[in-house]
Amino acid sequence: MKSCTMFAVQAHGHQVTTIEGMAQDGKLAPLQEAFHQCHALQCGFCTPGMIMASASLLKENPHPTETEIREGLEGNLCRCTGYQNIVAAVQSVADGVQYGDSGISVAESLVSESLDSDSSSAGVS
Repeated sequence: MKSCTMFAVQAHGHQVTTIEGMAQDGKLAPLQEAFHQCHALQCGFCTPGMIMASASLLKENPHPTETEIREGLEGNLCRCTGYQNIVAAVQSVADGVQYGDSGISVAESLVSESLDSDSSSAGVS
């Protein structure tokens, strides 16, 4: 859910995850790490929206095609890049590439997060 398309009061009683809430114990979440490793960051203005939209896309479709990734991100504008590195970061997550020292793949992390949120109250992300 994009924050600009709903009132805060509509989220009352629901779980809301922000970009800051993705990191755990001071370590970047796997999707954030993928953006870093794939150089999908430029000025940083669009990065939170791109990462949150990517997380939502991957929860709904863990193995999207390049076209599906581009369509999933089409509501977010980036004025610095041609989107190629952003798409590459999302694709690397979908392909199960591991980053960092956690030994857990990005895809495994997203599945775990999805299962955790499914077992809790209805969430807004």
